[in-house]
Amino acid sequence: MTLTLVDIGANLTDKSFRSDRDQVIDRAVAAGVTRMIVTGTSVQASRHAAELAETRPGVLYATAGVHPHDAKSCSDNNTLALLRELAARPQVVAIGECGLDFYRDLSPRPVQRAWFEAQVELACDLAMPLFLHERDASDAMLEILRRYRRSVRAAVIHCFTGTARQLDAYLDLDLHIGITGWICDERRGRHLHDLVGKIPLDRLMIETDSPYLLPRTLSPRPKNRRNEPVYLPHVLETVARCVERSPAEVARATTATAEAFFAL
Repeated sequence: MTLTLVDIGANLTDKSFRSDRDQVIDRAVAAGVTRMIVTGTSVQASRHAAELAETRPGVLYATAGVHPHDAKSCSDNNTLALLRELAARPQVVAIGECGLDFYRDLSPRPVQRAWFEAQVELACDLAMPLFLHERDASDAMLEILRRYRRSVRAAVIHCFTGTARQLDAYLDLDLHIGITGWICDERRGRHLHDLVGKIPLDRLMIETDSPYLLPRTLSPRPKNRRNEPVYLPHVLETVARCVERSPAEVARATTATAEAFFAL
């Protein structure tokens, strides 16, 4: 079976890919992961993501944004101007990874809120979709998103791992949901087996979040424990089993959804 997949979240600028990044991309394409969205998490990382995407047009794309962990390093003088400049590049297809993380609190919560809201406003102004990070902060994120939802073109909750109540709230806002290899984790992700079936196929996308979240059910597992986009079909197969559809059907649907969401 030949699949054509889109990995909507791959941290390919991570240092773990420094020595073999081209081979990693080639392996993914050979496995049917023909397009990958490279995640930007700070101004510098977003610039690197955009530059990498420009080396593989039609295969790599990028996001431009500031992760809540890095919100404390934002500057009122130039952060939004630099993100706006990056967003004008043709390979940049979303604003993010931005959002709220009250689990680690690596940036003060008021600072996280301020810079998340600023990036939501930027996405509204540019009519670009949002690539969102949320951990232990769903109520605060929902409060902000509800105020802007009519102006936001589209938004995806990247790496959703939350509860049924949270999923219902996100779907009620007509948000997209990204599912990673977390669903393959029998310890922490078992609840997603029941929840993923509630996500309409035109709101569902899949991702690796590589090099993180190597699927625990992968066999054999790579010795370096590094996740790669080449393993996205493993996430697809698990999702397909959970929603009781064929991998081919889920592949077609999630790819079409990603193409429409990111205007690929």
